[in-house]
Amino acid sequence: MKKKFIPLILFISFLFSGTQPVYYIPLQGDIDMGLPYFIERGVAQAEQNDAKVIIFDVDTFGGRVDAATRIKDAILSSKVPTIAFINRRAISAGSLISLSCDSIYMTSGATIGAATAVDQSGKKTSEKVISYMREEMASTAEANGRSRDIAAAMVDEELSIDYQVTVGGDTLRADDIEGFKSGKLITLSTKTAIALGIADREIETLDQLLQFLGESDARMVRMRSSWSEKLVRFLTSPTVAPLLMTLGFLGLLFEIKSPGFGFPGAAGLLLLALFFGSHLLVGLADISEIILLAFGILLVLLEIFVIPGFGITGIAGGLLILWSMYQMLLGTHPGPEETRGALYGLNIGIVGGVIAGVFFFKFLVRSRLYQRAVPYTPQKKSQGYSISQGYEKLIGRVGVATSDLRPAGTADISGERYQVMTTGEYLIKGVQIEVKGIDENQLIVTAVRGDKTTGN
Repeated sequence: MKKKFIPLILFISFLFSGTQPVYYIPLQGDIDMGLPYFIERGVAQAEQNDAKVIIFDVDTFGGRVDAATRIKDAILSSKVPTIAFINRRAISAGSLISLSCDSIYMTSGATIGAATAVDQSGKKTSEKVISYMREEMASTAEANGRSRDIAAAMVDEELSIDYQVTVGGDTLRADDIEGFKSGKLITLSTKTAIALGIADREIETLDQLLQFLGESDARMVRMRSSWSEKLVRFLTSPTVAPLLMTLGFLGLLFEIKSPGFGFPGAAGLLLLALFFGSHLLVGLADISEIILLAFGILLVLLEIFVIPGFGITGIAGGLLILWSMYQMLLGTHPGPEETRGALYGLNIGIVGGVIAGVFFFKFLVRSRLYQRAVPYTPQKKSQGYSISQGYEKLIGRVGVATSDLRPAGTADISGERYQVMTTGEYLIKGVQIEVKGIDENQLIVTAVRGDKTTGN
């Protein structure tokens, strides 16, 4: 039982070395996909600097299962002894992380457990998810010499444990412990966790823990999140990510209504790049989702610039874009909480984008503020404006039909090829034609008098 010898190992190392540091890593708040990078960096740095021990200060109600699993793997593979200091709670995914540590110390009144998975209505999720989480907890506890059965019963309330233990002359039976009966999840208090061998000792403060380990004079290295880690966690949070989507698309809508390419388009592209980049960085997105996104954008562009109207291509492109965004919000190994969060984020992004778009096109573009920022004056035909491309100078010139005109086709005029149209007559290829007029950039031609035409 490796965990029982951790204090002895630390005390011996203290006697022979005064330079090894103790690493302190806070693990508090929601467990999101940005947190594993911070934990992995801390563990790697502790190993590199030959640390005596890593202390994880745990206070969490849980979070993403996939993130907790990555953290668990990093702790289990650590070459440095690890301690979970539960200061005040290690619930759900937090209990999995705590069980992966070599030793567990808890403050008075602390709790550990309640690691079941629920669906969007708060009910127990599928057996597939329960089975996965149950075995994750059980195998992690077993790796550090703790009870598989108790860890599994923290996930599945259908399990019952026939168990008794004597502590200080008192015998604890299954009836005395909440959750040991079928139909109840196990959540252990500090004293019960110690009695059952899940936790090692009750300790109130970090200083007391260091004193107990014989490390009161040790050099303490307190790990802190870097600015990039904080930024990524902020950008991928369930609140901010949908806003990035909404504001990004809104910026592109502004750009469509603005001449040239300016601030709205640049801001929209930047916000969308922050959304996609941050999710790719933390592992919420992979290359397959990026390919789906790119293909969806390509289909939409084809619908706009190549295929007339708005039909199956544009709809398919839009659905691919939405699906890729949903998959990015969902992550690689989603649990019920992650699924609910992804659906919530996607709905917020869609609804927010629609509302913002309606507000923009219906009201904002008509406001004085917008008209001052983006001046727009209609150019009417009655005022002398036209969309002519300068074809007026071709009136009266003679050319040759380079295709049959039925009545539209092509003609060579002064060495240039143009699209032309007759007034209804059918002219064969090679007939000399004369430009008689222009109808909205369409050259109107007739056959040169004396040249042959075809009436068939």
